Amino acid sequence: MFFRRDEQLQAWGDRILENTWAAFPTLARNQIAMTWLAYEPPYRVNIGGAITPTEFWQYAPAGFSYRGVECIYPASVVKLFYLVAIHEWFEKGMVQSTPELERAIADMIIDSGNDATSLVVDVLTGTTSGPELPPEPFETWQYQRNIINRYYQSLNWNELQTINVNQKTWCDGAYGRERMFLGEHYDNRNRLTTDATARLLHSIVGGVAVSAKRSQIMMALMQRSLHPEDLKADPENQVTGFLGAGLPLQARIWSKAGLMSRVRHDAAYIELPDAHPYLLVVFTEGKEHSNNEVLLPFISEQVAVAMRSLSQNPELPSLSES
Repeated sequence: MFFRRDEQLQAWGDRILENTWAAFPTLARNQIAMTWLAYEPPYRVNIGGAITPTEFWQYAPAGFSYRGVECIYPASVVKLFYLVAIHEWFEKGMVQSTPELERAIADMIIDSGNDATSLVVDVLTGTTSGPELPPEPFETWQYQRNIINRYYQSLNWNELQTINVNQKTWCDGAYGRERMFLGEHYDNRNRLTTDATARLLHSIVGGVAVSAKRSQIMMALMQRSLHPEDLKADPENQVTGFLGAGLPLQARIWSKAGLMSRVRHDAAYIELPDAHPYLLVVFTEGKEHSNNEVLLPFISEQVAVAMRSLSQNPELPSLSES
């Protein structure tokens, strides 16, 4: 694993989940998944790629995971995977940047635009949406669309073995060849785990996703304002109702949320003014919870309390000693 199990973090994580189930009794134990990484000095994250990928991956932060290997429909969290992939394509010269493509990439992450994501997926795969195709051309089309999956499998990360990231994101749903590609029973939908999402985000924050420079570009797109006036001006801010809403104004957060009628997710790297930085990915399922704007903030606030305790209590051994 890219993180190490830690007794203190396990105790805190179990306590946070029990508090969450007590506060939200309709949330079933199989309707939530969570992965949490706690970083310690000397920090190897958000330092602009100052260390090599080899050095970075030798470091295993303390971590907690609950149902972290369960495949769940990720909604717009999948856009993080398209973000890394398009920068890999740029780096390898597989596609060329254009102002229109850069606009789409920014809108995909900053505003979570589905139309923008559609263009990015088209460029990544050399495919386009449209009417149904005859069997042979459709086979070719499907092979091309799966190029993103093949890229992530080539990384040989255990956490990526079960994921699927070959579908566009939609407002009203897929039609034509896109609907055919989903399968009759939607068996080919996107699938992610909180562990896989945490590792990808960990690599971006660590400055080793594609390259140090490209990781910084990705981080810039993910940074969110917590200022009330900014949030009020942008109802689709990806903070209100998500992990950022459980943080103090002085905190800093880089994140990508996911929301649809049956899921509410968030993946975030967070820096508090009075604690060590940490990474938190929480997926929740259930139609009754997707509209709940206090569930993820409740969890986020609890994790922030835990991080302050773990960072400041001199009577506790450091996480690396547990």
